[in-house]
Amino acid sequence: MAVAVTAAGPFVLGVDSGGSGLRVALGVVESAHPVATAVCAEPVRTGPGGIDAEHLLDQLLPVARNLLDRAGPGAAVAAAVVGAAGMATLGDQLRARLPGALAGALGVRRVALAADAVTAYAGALGQRPGAVVAAGTGMIALGTDLTTWRRVDGWGHLLGDSGGGAWIGRAGLDAAMRAHDGRAGGSPALLSRLEAVFGAASGLPGLLYPRTDRPALLASFAPEVAACAAADDVAAGILLQAAAHVAEAAAAACPGPGGSGAATSVGFDIALTGGLFRMGDPLLEPVRRELARQVPQARVVPAAGDPLHGSLEIARALARSTLRLPVHPTLLCVPGVA
Repeated sequence: MAVAVTAAGPFVLGVDSGGSGLRVALGVVESAHPVATAVCAEPVRTGPGGIDAEHLLDQLLPVARNLLDRAGPGAAVAAAVVGAAGMATLGDQLRARLPGALAGALGVRRVALAADAVTAYAGALGQRPGAVVAAGTGMIALGTDLTTWRRVDGWGHLLGDSGGGAWIGRAGLDAAMRAHDGRAGGSPALLSRLEAVFGAASGLPGLLYPRTDRPALLASFAPEVAACAAADDVAAGILLQAAAHVAEAAAAACPGPGGSGAATSVGFDIALTGGLFRMGDPLLEPVRRELARQVPQARVVPAAGDPLHGSLEIARALARSTLRLPVHPTLLCVPGVA
């Protein structure tokens, strides 16, 4: 947790709930930067009813009260935004419970509930038109012209997430198993990395299939593919295919008629965010080439911040009544705003 809160209010609260845990930030309305942060290492549970609202509140409320206590007597939250992985499809409990619970416990009346792709967008581009590709284990692209959202992919490793970490890792393991079998398209280099990381290739199915975290296990092999790409044509080809998928998603998410940036004559920004792009040039260079080919009118810009910063950005806009991002029933829900 951050050591001290030195800014004066009014304050805003941003929350980012993901697979690695719950992060909370306290900010002020007139500054884009958090003044204090805290991390709850335990990820919020998901059950048959979706994301567990009570589990999230059990972690969030004590942390939020602590941050406010350290901000000084009378510190209050003008607006709060909770961004969560799975909010769009699994967030019914959160939308039903959180606004009232936050009002009752913290006195906050302006609340928004956002999908993590929306907070990633706000963190990366703020409130201007464009598109963001968020890639880690999975992959999703989100774009807006500030009237509507365009969501592309993010359908999970069985139905999509094309070009994401699990997709790259699975393609690399497929090439390794082909080399093990002597089939065409195999990569001895990737087979060597499989054996170094997981043991004997013949034991991989028994290791992989019983796991409940199969996407994460697949994604853990993506850096091995990147490490082999400079000297292995098969690994390099996997990253080229991944780059094409990423650019296709970005093009489809970009503002423009018909749901495709290719039909747009006005320039806009595209930002890349998420842990997958920390693999660096082996992936980023082909992604940039594909974006230049598929969406030539776009400017590829650095992401200004992460999803936690995005939650604060939206909270600041709520507090100032300057929210420009489109309200949506599941992507960006603002109770009381249609």
